[in-house]
Amino acid sequence: MSYPCYYTNLCPHKPHKHAHTHTHTHIYTYIYIYIVTCDVCVCVCTHFFHHRLLFFSLFFRGAFSVVRRCVKISSGQEYAAKIINTKKLSARDHQKLEREARICRLLKHTNIVRLHDSISEEGFHYLVFDLVTGGELFEDIVAREYYSEADASHCIQQILESVHHCHVNGIVHRDLKPENLLLASKMKGAAVKLADFGLAIEVQGDQQAWFGFAGTPGYLSPEVLRKDPYGKPVDMWACGVILYILLVGYPPFWDEDQHRLYQQIKAGAYDFPSPEWDTVTPDAKDLINKMLTINPSKRITAAEALKHPWICQRSTVASMMHRQETVECLKKFNARRKLKVSFGLTLLRQLLHVYSFIFPQESTESANTTIEDEDIKGKAWLLSACRRAVCCCFPSSICLPSTSPCVSARKQEIIKVTEQLIESINNGDFEAYAKICDPGLTSFEPEALGNLVEGHDFHRFYFENALSKGNKPVHTILLNPHVHLIGEDAACIAYIRLTQYMDGSGMPRTMQSEETRVWHRRDGKWLNIHFHRSGAPSVPIM
Repeated sequence: MSYPCYYTNLCPHKPHKHAHTHTHTHIYTYIYIYIVTCDVCVCVCTHFFHHRLLFFSLFFRGAFSVVRRCVKISSGQEYAAKIINTKKLSARDHQKLEREARICRLLKHTNIVRLHDSISEEGFHYLVFDLVTGGELFEDIVAREYYSEADASHCIQQILESVHHCHVNGIVHRDLKPENLLLASKMKGAAVKLADFGLAIEVQGDQQAWFGFAGTPGYLSPEVLRKDPYGKPVDMWACGVILYILLVGYPPFWDEDQHRLYQQIKAGAYDFPSPEWDTVTPDAKDLINKMLTINPSKRITAAEALKHPWICQRSTVASMMHRQETVECLKKFNARRKLKVSFGLTLLRQLLHVYSFIFPQESTESANTTIEDEDIKGKAWLLSACRRAVCCCFPSSICLPSTSPCVSARKQEIIKVTEQLIESINNGDFEAYAKICDPGLTSFEPEALGNLVEGHDFHRFYFENALSKGNKPVHTILLNPHVHLIGEDAACIAYIRLTQYMDGSGMPRTMQSEETRVWHRRDGKWLNIHFHRSGAPSVPIM
């Protein structure tokens, strides 16, 4: 059913009313929803009884959902609405969505992002949350002029309040980390808000059971890594990791190799090194020790932590000295987090896009550092591909060590086929290039100006117009190639590509670019299915 457009002024992309399509989707008790769409944006007008809500201003776009600002006309109250396209979700994803909505409805606390409504419509699901505009807590800290141990105490107190509320209501978050700690607004003293209950589970009292391998590597507890029964104490372990970072700006457990990282965590192998920890009070260290206790039955609870002197007697116990070194370290920590997420999401999404034909009904929307083994039954190979691909550039991300006896030979095989591909480019030999690349090859490269390129046509242009077939105008060296094997028939290689060439005046020049290539073996032959290049273009300017 179509309706005249009364809200065309909300869409800056198509000002004429006929450019929009309006659909009356369903009557949900007293709620009427109208979806206004154009090629670029989606505006949703929802009527709660006689009050209208307008959904616009895109905050985030995922694989199957968008998050938009929502304004209630009658009061001017703003919300954030997550709009999920349920037609693309698997049965498992539907269950997870229902679980998340059910859990969020239970939680009503000033330090938790509150769910105000959950509406299921044909083809879509709407989750209406608090609108939080202050950004991440950790990003706010590094922008402050003054930050002390007492400030860290106040931050962790609010986090503990949110965790305590979850635990009282039988909820375990399972994914406490900086990315999920937000601020209500940009005002000074804004409340910390715990967000993202996508991995949260419901438990009965102090129930301990195996709920699956879930969480983010650096914040996983020893019991989860041992695959022992677990419960609420896993959240307290993560709080200990967060508090450690709040005080010195770096995590207690860290290693470029994930296997060694997990060994550190299981052994509880952390310390308080000088000089940065010399200025931290003993009470703060005591609370960390109680949170990072290996035995979950002896680990401090949220209720007990809130009664710890460093929390409840902050004004007299916690130091007020400005921690400049902590702020500087935290800036580096934040930068590394953002870089990993930015690169990881791009690469993972493209990998999942390439292999979508294998699992066409499965969801692909998740954080690149968050894992849940319930999601990967039946598609372990694909998860392994994603994990190892990220490891090519960020070894500290999720990465499983290879145990095959012929690993070295297979890695050399990948390096060799990569060199052959580069040689075909140097020779301007498109036929040889096309034989090594999958017909559906996808890529991100400087020449495409940030756009995803699919197929060979884009590259054919350069072979026919910029590369001289039959000659060797350039010489390429692959520096520091790192190969990660993905099962038996796939691999990812990351390297620095150093290209030497002669410019138009006969002077020698050198260019450098960073490349990642994903290979898949079909019928015994390796094919390049995706690559990501940054830095200089691959074709020298002659």
